Amino acid sequence: MAVVSPSTGARAFRAVAIAEACSWAGLLFGMFFKYVVVFDDIGVKVFGPIHGALFVAYVVVTLVVARTFRWRLPVTIVALVASIPPLATLWFERRAHRRGLLAEPVAVA
Repeated sequence: MAVVSPSTGARAFRAVAIAEACSWAGLLFGMFFKYVVVFDDIGVKVFGPIHGALFVAYVVVTLVVARTFRWRLPVTIVALVASIPPLATLWFERRAHRRGLLAEPVAVA
């Protein structure tokens, strides 16, 4: 039994993967300004908590989607590991989409 509908899961996964990558970019931008340009940590203070929340959301949504689409364990592990390097969630989301890992199952007559 699916935890969420496949279409809802796929949309949520895509949205959270993109948001997590954007928050990573924002955090990197903030760190660049903190340590290189102005030595002010406002960017880190803003993007740090946002990225932390989106990281947790990505992990939770990935686990739900993995169960919904019945991903094999290696696929799920790659999806979870993709949350660590900057922008890798974008790569995994595109890869999952191309390989049909986020497609609704076709009903058999």
